[in-house]
This record gives sequence, C-alpha cells and structure tokens, in this order.
Amino acid sequence: MIFRQLRPILLLIVALLFIASDATAQRPGRRSRKQYTSPETIKAEQDSLIKVDSIFAAAAEVATPTPKPRVNTLQQIDSVLAMWRATTTVEAYENYFNNFVAAADNINNKLKTDNLDSIYVARLEALMSLVPLEYNSEVRRAIDRFVSPSYATIMSYAYYYFPMIEEVFINAGIPIELRTLAVVESGLNPLALSGKDAKGLWQFIPSTGRNYGLEINSLVDERCNPYLATRAAAKYLKNMYEQYGDWTLAIASYNCGPGNVNKAIVRTGGDIKNYRGSFWDVYEMLPRETRNYVPLYMGATYAFAYHKAHNVDYPTPPLPLATDTIMIHRPMHLDQISSTINISPELLKMLNPQYTLQIIPATTKSYMLTLPAELITEYILHEEEIHAKDSTYLKEYVIHANLEKKRHQAPPATYYTVKRGDTLGVIARKYGRTVKQIMSWNNIKNPNAISIGQRLRVSPQ
Repeated sequence: MIFRQLRPILLLIVALLFIASDATAQRPGRRSRKQYTSPETIKAEQDSLIKVDSIFAAAAEVATPTPKPRVNTLQQIDSVLAMWRATTTVEAYENYFNNFVAAADNINNKLKTDNLDSIYVARLEALMSLVPLEYNSEVRRAIDRFVSPSYATIMSYAYYYFPMIEEVFINAGIPIELRTLAVVESGLNPLALSGKDAKGLWQFIPSTGRNYGLEINSLVDERCNPYLATRAAAKYLKNMYEQYGDWTLAIASYNCGPGNVNKAIVRTGGDIKNYRGSFWDVYEMLPRETRNYVPLYMGATYAFAYHKAHNVDYPTPPLPLATDTIMIHRPMHLDQISSTINISPELLKMLNPQYTLQIIPATTKSYMLTLPAELITEYILHEEEIHAKDSTYLKEYVIHANLEKKRHQAPPATYYTVKRGDTLGVIARKYGRTVKQIMSWNNIKNPNAISIGQRLRVSPQ
C-alpha cells in the first residue's frame, strides 16, 4: 500500500537521475556557443528527451489514472428521457399559464375596473385564437363553470392528453385551440359513455366512428384509443370546416351533425352551398344542446389559459406524462405484461382503454400497446417471457365458445373503499364509469356526501 502511494514519486526521481546520467554521457565537456555539434550528437540528445518525456507520461498516468467512462443501461436511458419529457411538458404548460397570468394582470391594471364582463372580453381578445371567441351571457356561464376548483382535477388530465392532441391537430392543419373540445365532450375521460351510445375521448357513436376508420367490435373499441380517436376527430373537424368555412359552425356540427346545421342555415334564409355566416347567425335554429355546446367550448378555452388568474391550480394527473408505443403482432392479454414487468394492471388498462376484455387480438394485423416511456426497454428485454405466458392467460379465450361465454358473462360486482382525498369524479374515472352511474348503484343523492371508509359499488352487478 505504501509502495503504491510512493510509486509516482519514485518514478519522478528515476526520471531526474536518468536525465542527469544521460546528459553527462552525451556531453563530456562544456561547449562554447559557436562550437560545432555533430548530427549524431543532436540525434542522441533528441532520443534522450523522448525517453524522458515517456517516463514523465508514465509517471503521470500512474499518479492520475484515466477514469473509465460510465456506461448507462438502456433502462436508465429510458428513465432519464422519460423524466426529461415529463419535466419539459409541465414546464411548457406552466410557462403558458404564467404568460396569461401576466396578461390578466396587465388587463386589470389597464382597465382598472371590477366589472367582470369587461375583464372577460379583454382576456378573450388577448387569446388571439384562430377560432373566433365571442362573449355573451352563455359564454360567461361557461367560464364560471370551468374556472371552478371542482373542475381542476378534470382539467389536470390536459397535461397527459393535450400534447398528443396538439401534435395530431398540427399534423392535420387545424387550430390546436380545438383541443378543449375534448374537455366538453368527455371530461378528458377515454372511457366516457353517453346515453346515446357515444363513447371515448371524442364521443363518437359507432356508425361515425367506423366511417372515420375506427375499429369497433367485441374485443376492441378504438373510440377509446385517445390517439386514434383524436385523429378521427381531426379529420371530422377539418371536413366540416371545408364545408362551412367557419370554425364555430364546424364545432356546432361536431355536436349535432351537419344535417342539423344545414337545416338551421336554411331556416335562417341562408344558402348551404355559399354560406358565409357563423354559429351565432343560426343560433336560434340549432338544437338546444348545440346552442350550449359552442359557448362551453369557449368557456373551457378561456379556463385552460386563465385558471391561475382565478387562483385555481391543476394537480398532476395519475398518469405518466411520457409514454411510448410498441406494435404487438400476436395475441396477448394485458395481464401477461403487468405480471412480468413493473406496471400495475390498473395503469396498463388506463393507458390502453381500447381493449375491452384486456386482450390484444393481434391475429391478422398488429395493434398498438402504450407503455410508460421508461418501461419500453424493459418490455423488449422481457418479451419472450411475456409471450411464454400465453397458455396461462389466453387459454380461456382461444376457444371461440369460451370467448363468447366470457364476453356475455356478467362480471362479479366490484367495490371500492373511499380514501382521503377521493371524490366521486376521481373514483368514476378510475373504473371507467360516470358519476351518475356510481350514484345510481349506491343510492347516493348528494355527490359530495361520501365519507372515508365508505364502500361503494363501482360496477353494475
């Protein structure tokens, strides 16, 4: 141990002795400045210096050994990239929100009034949206609704869904401001189901969903796939804009269909082929739900930008903000994945809500699997192990009779025990239900009257 510590010093001493002895051997007498030096002597001196440099380099290398570069695993790289993507997503939206906090402060200082109508008008103008944002009593009610703290949890899912929606809308060439239509449609719940059999983030009915390329059958309902449904919604909205040349009418048609919009145009004396009006010009002739729908969109758009000006903060949603996809080429049950890699069955179902029986039926074509970005490499490394569980998790589905029985079999009732911080909205979203359904199954009259420890039924049976 002592020798190892003194080794650099000993090497240095050896180097100095070598210099002294070598110099003495090469220069036996002192030369005058003008004394002739032979080429052989010059070469010998150069060789001597090279030897000394080599000894010093060896001594330095021993004294300060070069550290080996650290090699990160693919899983570690995935985790770092996922953390970076999640952080940058939150920071981007926080900067967006803070800009509108500053805009709201500037408007307040400029107007110097407590009149909310004047303030709302100025704030809507500051949004500079490609979709015209009007202001009236209906929009005022919608704003008050969406800036309420009770909507903070719902709006928080924007951190997860809006980046994807924005990317799809940009690629489709339509305004990204239309993203807040998903708030109005489904409360950003990909399992939301309406009384008219509309389903998913964008609430397609089966016929319209199929017309826009979404697969809907006993095992797969792509209306619930956020990405595929958003692409279909973008196509629909773009088609409607090309038909009417106005985004407010395109939004109205998303709610009631182009047939009802056309009827409203005709009833107000307009020409369908060359109409250049807006939603507000045919407002009175539209269905009641549609008359409320467009103002709700405008209220949600305002609330997303200005909620901090109303002292409302959005919490972080219980979903990974960085995800990626893998294409699956053979049948697989989601439990094969959750039992092999570090992901809970609940989260896996939330990320892949389109698989109604948790089966990916990849027999004749490939299907998309969404995972947290940090688990992509882990899935790939364990793919053979996951496939090896086919016989355990798919045996009851490979026979057609068993599959039909499973599909029609009423599942056992599911219950949930209320915890601190739970609301009916949070519980309903977790199990893909609506608040009204849970209230009905548990005979609850007041949605706010639930208590910690209460056992709630969250399935119909």
